[in-house]
Amino acid sequence: MSAAISNVRPDPDQVLVDIADYVCDFDITSAEAYSTARLCLIDTLGCGLEALSYPACTKFLGPVIPGTVVPNGARVPGTQFQLDPIQAAFNIGTMIRWLDFNDTWLAAEWGHPSDNLGGILATADWLSRTAVAAGKAPLTMRDVLGAMIKAHEIQGVLALENSFNRVGLDHVVLVKVASTGVVTRMLGGTKSEVIDALSQAWVDGQSLRTYRHAPNTGSRKSWAAGDATSRAVRLALTTLKGEMGYPSVLTAKTWGFYDVLFKGQPFRFQRPYGSYVMEHVLFKISFPAEFHAQTAVECAMALHPLVAHRLDEVDRIVIRTHESAIRIIDKKGPLANPADRDHCIQYMVAVPLIHGRLTAADYEDSIAADPRIDALRDKMTCVEDKAFSADYHDPEKRSIANAITVHFKDGTKTDEVVVEYPIGHRRRRAEGIPVLEAKFATNLARRFPAKTQKAILALVADAKRLESTPVHEFVDLFVI
Repeated sequence: MSAAISNVRPDPDQVLVDIADYVCDFDITSAEAYSTARLCLIDTLGCGLEALSYPACTKFLGPVIPGTVVPNGARVPGTQFQLDPIQAAFNIGTMIRWLDFNDTWLAAEWGHPSDNLGGILATADWLSRTAVAAGKAPLTMRDVLGAMIKAHEIQGVLALENSFNRVGLDHVVLVKVASTGVVTRMLGGTKSEVIDALSQAWVDGQSLRTYRHAPNTGSRKSWAAGDATSRAVRLALTTLKGEMGYPSVLTAKTWGFYDVLFKGQPFRFQRPYGSYVMEHVLFKISFPAEFHAQTAVECAMALHPLVAHRLDEVDRIVIRTHESAIRIIDKKGPLANPADRDHCIQYMVAVPLIHGRLTAADYEDSIAADPRIDALRDKMTCVEDKAFSADYHDPEKRSIANAITVHFKDGTKTDEVVVEYPIGHRRRRAEGIPVLEAKFATNLARRFPAKTQKAILALVADAKRLESTPVHEFVDLFVI
């Protein structure tokens, strides 16, 4: 006879409690975190503005049903759309992620913490417009920056020791969890309601990584994070209507997340929640490339003058790299679409070797049709360097190293070019910030007249004025 299963409702899982405690009680005192969050804000919005140049992205934008009007709804930057916060979060999140150009976090799990801005900005804008309409005070951009810091921290700390990709799950599960916790609190949720909402995020069906890997790589990877952050807003709103939570969603025997989706293993944690992730986040400043290849692209750019005029003489190209790059972006064979190409290290090295550049447009069919690209790809070999792999995981280094040597048919070769830390790394902040700001200015110019560009640039350059600006007034600057 089997033992009866207890129906006594347990205390909430400690993982849920720790996140809720952090979201509700932690006071962010790090000036560096707020300064970096400001950079993250402008870079992330700039990535979204650039994506509006691509019809494959803009086809997803707007209301679910054309003509839907939402009084006091959230605005979508760079467009005329005013939507409910769930759909606005999807729109903003999809724009942000479309070109694979926003920030990155690399650990046992990787991902893009600024994906959470979709849910954060949409919710904050809607709350601000609703408050003003009722004669109440709106949220300020400091509230948005604080929420960004906390969402970054939740996603990044969970990612440090827990590899979701190794069990076939996509990293956007962490976007959903982080956005859910932060947005529920923004909406006025209590600590117990934050716990309930987080349980809903974990109990949700989680995305498979199918769309990120051969032979199925496709464009869903460009809107998956928008889907995740918008789902978080929905779950937060559902919880605040009084929907119950599931306290042992992670640890329940047989039916919990650990047993069903994580091979029975509990999550491991390297550090408590604070502001570490925002302070150490990686920016994609120069190249819209999957981050494991960022330094490889820098190497290729350095080699371009030595190789571009000798392409027919190339015998082989050796890419010395780290394990994660080999596992995720080392690809042979045909590449079916832009989403396939921007996750192929060989493609991302070939284009700058040939052209001395790598832009979002270089993943399109017109550029990919150049036979020289595949000819160079066929000559490339990726080799793991164990030291590179170790430094990738070292919390004191967190490098993303690549090295490239080009060998020619006459037996000569280039010197090996090695780049350990990309320009978007914390160790290169001083070098990277002017380039990041120039990237933002370029992206503003894609969408707005000179007067609007000037007003936005002046505001974001003044940290105190930016932080005190009501959210809806900030967003209105980005309305076409």
